[in-house]
Amino acid sequence: WMFLSSYEKLRVKLDAQASLLAMSHMANMVMGIAFGTSATVWKKERHSKGRGAFCYVEYNDIGNDGVPVEFPPHNERNKKAKDRGWFHRASADDFKKIPGSPIAYWVSKAMIATFEKDSLETLGLVRQGASTSDNNRFLRIWSEVSNFKIGFNLNSISDSVQSKKKWFPYNKGGEYRKWYGNHEFVINYEQDGYELKEFQSKLSQGWTVRLKSRDYYFKKSVSWPKISSANFSARIYPNGFIFDVAGCCYFPYDLSEQDVVKLLNSKVSHELLKVLSPTLNFEIEQIKKLPGNIAVSSNEKDSSIFFETSRADWDAFETSWDFATLPLLSEDHRTDTLAGTYGNLRTHWQGMTDEMLRLEEENNRIFIDAYGLGAELSPDVPLSEITLTCNPAYRYKGQNTPTELEKKLRKDTVQEFLHYAVGCMFGRYSLDAPGLILANAAETLQDYLARVPESCFMPDDDNIIPVLDSNWFEDDIVDRFTAFLRLTFGDQHYSDNLAFIKDSLGGKSVRDWFLKDFYTYHWKRYKKRPIYWMLSSPKGSFNVLFYMHRYRPELFSQVLEDYLRPFQEKLTGRLSDLARIVGDDASSAAQIKSADKESDKVRAMLIELEDWERDVLYPLAGQRQALDLDDGVKANYPLFAPALKKIPGL
Repeated sequence: WMFLSSYEKLRVKLDAQASLLAMSHMANMVMGIAFGTSATVWKKERHSKGRGAFCYVEYNDIGNDGVPVEFPPHNERNKKAKDRGWFHRASADDFKKIPGSPIAYWVSKAMIATFEKDSLETLGLVRQGASTSDNNRFLRIWSEVSNFKIGFNLNSISDSVQSKKKWFPYNKGGEYRKWYGNHEFVINYEQDGYELKEFQSKLSQGWTVRLKSRDYYFKKSVSWPKISSANFSARIYPNGFIFDVAGCCYFPYDLSEQDVVKLLNSKVSHELLKVLSPTLNFEIEQIKKLPGNIAVSSNEKDSSIFFETSRADWDAFETSWDFATLPLLSEDHRTDTLAGTYGNLRTHWQGMTDEMLRLEEENNRIFIDAYGLGAELSPDVPLSEITLTCNPAYRYKGQNTPTELEKKLRKDTVQEFLHYAVGCMFGRYSLDAPGLILANAAETLQDYLARVPESCFMPDDDNIIPVLDSNWFEDDIVDRFTAFLRLTFGDQHYSDNLAFIKDSLGGKSVRDWFLKDFYTYHWKRYKKRPIYWMLSSPKGSFNVLFYMHRYRPELFSQVLEDYLRPFQEKLTGRLSDLARIVGDDASSAAQIKSADKESDKVRAMLIELEDWERDVLYPLAGQRQALDLDDGVKANYPLFAPALKKIPGL
């Protein structure tokens, strides 16, 4: 009731009828429950000049037994409370100067005065976007669908219709990230949303209510996530996006989007939003009430660095549709060794982070001075709020030491290298050309060669890569990665590079990582919408990967004939070899014991694989199941569920 716009009438009514004398405003858990509470003393008489007493109480201010800690005598207590920011005196007349009249008792006179300036509402339009009513049906993560069906960089609904594309970039808000990024989703808006409108017309409200602000679809905007678990963050979205109800947008009249987003990402706006929306729910009502004094001097070159740096950081990872190549393979950082290259890249990332920190603090200084808040706000920015993925303090939230952060960043960078190698094995990427190569339904090796006629690292021809405990097949994933490593960093330092990888993975070998960690890493990276799928027997004795964009109905038959049955034959042969060791008089006791142990393991594997072939793989091979990428991973993955490695929640 103290802050939400839905309670504004109550606040106005209470103020008209009574005077707020005192309040104890309690944080989460103070009353033993996980949300804040307040205890208020009112007097049924209006005192226009009265000032109430407000005390904020945190959980740490009470003892372990639930009893408040012992306070000093009254006079000392008031001084201590003021020093700690506990205690405030405020007038209801001041609350009325703030849009929505929130009970913002801690706000200074200087900050209240900022609301006398023109609001953002007078300088542009704030709009909510679409609500599909069924995101599972109409939204996809962009990597799930055929890339040629996505319409990028369009300027209007008319352009989208003429493009004859089905999917279009969709701004859904996303995580805490400033300046640029969170480009993850696409929406089915084929033929001006024909299917979406037809679906919503059957609902009680109809599509005109749900598809808001259509005149602003595909327009450049400033946007922010409606709901945040961290601080407020704003980004520029270029032309080409439809926006969601949770990805609200601002369209300035005469100002540049850069100036607006610099204001919104400043400490001034963050502090004002704590007044207007302390619940971390950033509706358009709060944003448009922000004072918009942005006629302040700034360096245009510095302004562009915000967005260029953030965009370069976003596009450096495979999850961006503008990803070109792995930073670790960029000529700007390359040396003869992985360790040396990583060292250069890490220095480059630190430089990006330091420069962004400098610019954000300078941006804060500009707006703090412009709003006259220098006496109460500091321009300093915590390193964890420099929202670059290459900044480990932001990337790995939580309590980590600098050493732990560096260890995590190095491990992830090496995992990205291993993961990118798999992308090259499937032809999604190529060492000879930037960006996506094979990213459409049912594409083949011939499609790859049409785009990359001379390839130094050829993709797997049958779209099936074994992931086993040893190199049982020529196209074994570890053998293929070994070739990739030698090709990218040469033979001279191969052993050193392999040792660097092992050390970065915490002592785990490349084979162990591919066998035990790769698939979990992959589906987490792609938010439980993997593009490489793992066929796996119940106990993991047999695993092969395939790329869903290259899937064809005969794939399961080929796995059965060219991989599973030959593997069973190899295991049977191995069992015979072990029997000879056991029966050989020349074998030592240790050799016999080891052979017996391995024989038990191989026999168990053969039983497992025989059952799996009969009950799962053979029936699937006979079904020749089709796969439509437009249906998305969530619908397609369960079609093959008995044969695929389980993903929790999918």
